Amino acid sequence: MKLLATLLFCSITLYVNGQTNPVITSWLQNTSQTGSYYMQGNSTAINNGILVNCQRIEYSNNFAYVITNGIPSYPTGPFLDGNPSQASSQNAIYQFPLNPIQNTGTHTATTPGNIGVFINGVSLFDYRDGVAWNPTSNALCGGPGNPPCPGGMGAVMDWNRDAIPAEMAGFDCSKGHPAMGNYHHHQNPSAFKVDLNVVSNICNLYDADGLYNIDSTSHAPLIGFAYDGFPIYGAYGYKNADGSGGITRIKSSYQLRNITLRTHAPDGTDVPDGPAVGASQSGQTFFLGYFREDYEYVAQSTDDYLDEHNGRFCVTPEYPNGTYAYFATVDSNWNSAYPYVVGPTFYGTYANRKINSINESTTVYSVLSIEDIGLNNDMFNITVNTSSEIISIQIQSLAEVNYTLQLTDISGRVVGQSILKQGSTLGFFDTQTLYGGVYFVSIMYKNDVITKKVLIKR
Repeated sequence: MKLLATLLFCSITLYVNGQTNPVITSWLQNTSQTGSYYMQGNSTAINNGILVNCQRIEYSNNFAYVITNGIPSYPTGPFLDGNPSQASSQNAIYQFPLNPIQNTGTHTATTPGNIGVFINGVSLFDYRDGVAWNPTSNALCGGPGNPPCPGGMGAVMDWNRDAIPAEMAGFDCSKGHPAMGNYHHHQNPSAFKVDLNVVSNICNLYDADGLYNIDSTSHAPLIGFAYDGFPIYGAYGYKNADGSGGITRIKSSYQLRNITLRTHAPDGTDVPDGPAVGASQSGQTFFLGYFREDYEYVAQSTDDYLDEHNGRFCVTPEYPNGTYAYFATVDSNWNSAYPYVVGPTFYGTYANRKINSINESTTVYSVLSIEDIGLNNDMFNITVNTSSEIISIQIQSLAEVNYTLQLTDISGRVVGQSILKQGSTLGFFDTQTLYGGVYFVSIMYKNDVITKKVLIKR
């Protein structure tokens, strides 16, 4: 029986340029650390030589510019569904408005491909995987192994496959995968292994972290921005939109429809039929939830439920006066909940934020320094998971520097070393080869050290 110890601590960042707009200050910057990936059958991550997170942030009077390779600091892969791609540099420049605007007209539907960017530069996709139902052939179309859909990529179809259940086998431990090299998340970007109900065993074979770790006691961090410019938060927030009511899980207002036949759209419109719920074809079973249109929006009366875009206007730590914000929704087991992050339409005015060049005068935004704050044991929270085979060190917010981790036994002998990487929230020690007994975990940055005792039971 082994111990999972979760250690919480904080850091404060000082910024230059006097900037406070989160669309400028929230991105994780890096100019030295490179990424890594797993190949199937090899549990040792391979360095890819590509700089991770965001390389530079610039801003003007109206926009923030994010220069990034789109590579996370956590390892990517392997992708066990036969996806031949690996995460590759996107050489991207994104242009986000400093003051996003509500769309008061017809709301724009989310699109295939990028619909947002996480604060580590990684792409956000919506629910779809490019596969739909062709009522003419009564078969799936689009995507690998299927004929093209009528009208080609991006054509409007009545029954569109949900990527989260359909592509589960191809997601890595961090719930991501690449599309022709563009590594992305469709959903809450945390590791499968930290969900309350673990639905994928990929982390047992290829360990990895995610962008952030869900914490039911704290407001989730700002984790990205949608293509309409509005911020994206993790799974938990203030219960009431005015910032009161304590912390709660922020919930999707979409639910599965009570249908057995797929004959009508969620709004009641008669559409060409899709396959019956539970029907099978070529090894595929079309369960309820297989298609996006299996869900319907049901408005709720309390603030902790989101609107039809999967957002709400509310107070957040970064926006004390309130902002419209999306949330990466999960269910009570912390498994991803439709529509996952943004969609199926944008709240604000949409634009394709990926541009080829910056064509105006800008100021480069840079992080000046990290201020050490005299950490002490009172800042630690230890939780125990007796079925775990690791010691997990979790930082309360996203790490903005690399923290050195060291595990020593009671005699002072170092038995494990690791790094909690910039842009991550978790560091790990494998305890499978250790004897039961008392050990000490030390977290180090520059000359500051925090040490905490843990117990491994056998």
